[in-house]
Amino acid sequence: MKENEVKDYVKKSYGEIAKNTGSCGSSCGCGCGPSSTELSLQIGYSKNELDNIPGASNMGLGCGNPTALASLKGGETVLDLGSGGGIDAFLAAKKVGKTGSIIGVDMTEEMVQKAKTTAQRYDYKNVEFRLGEIEDLPVDDNSVDVIISNCVINLSPNKEKVFREAYRVLKPSGRILVSDIVTEGILPEDVKKSMSAWAGCVAGAQEKNQYLATIRNAGFEEVNIVSESNISIDISKELKGKITSVQVEAKKISEQKLITKLF
Repeated sequence: MKENEVKDYVKKSYGEIAKNTGSCGSSCGCGCGPSSTELSLQIGYSKNELDNIPGASNMGLGCGNPTALASLKGGETVLDLGSGGGIDAFLAAKKVGKTGSIIGVDMTEEMVQKAKTTAQRYDYKNVEFRLGEIEDLPVDDNSVDVIISNCVINLSPNKEKVFREAYRVLKPSGRILVSDIVTEGILPEDVKKSMSAWAGCVAGAQEKNQYLATIRNAGFEEVNIVSESNISIDISKELKGKITSVQVEAKKISEQKLITKLF
């Protein structure tokens, strides 16, 4: 399965979700069922958080709440990988305050336009959304303090490049906190080859230990799972107990350590 075919399918799928104005949504995909609010409460957002961001930004997508564990501080610059409708970007904006800034990057034009429209409508001065791929970020080297991401990296067919890019744009001692889907063991071949399973955040999920190794291989230190929980997936009986939602944190090497390594 070619990378560009996967990306095109995922982009089209999430473009359709962005254009859907109803309350049809589900974690890491679109399927009629619980409301976006109910889904978001289930995966870790509080009612207070949801009440204090634009409703249009909450599309019922995701597998966690990365802003809750990222320990964001006033004045920090935060990058949201795969920002979608902007829910995590808008939550982060409140935490970093007027002196901080948020950059959301998404490869789906419809998502970026939706998020931009919401930001303009609600007068968010410290949030911007950029069209781009998380494997080739439109962000300067060593320019952000924190990276967050919510159930997006599993959608990439080249996770090694994603984490190398994340490492590149982080400042020394910068940190990353991602919510994502991983597997316990190897997925069945028919699932790995299913485009709908790719868009549903399953087919592209790495085995948990491999996922952590990918982050370390990009140069990150102190790679730890902050929390994890099993997810029930109805695609195949063979997947029972194999799909896990994790929140992972890691840090970029400090400037002092980097100098020591170089010399």
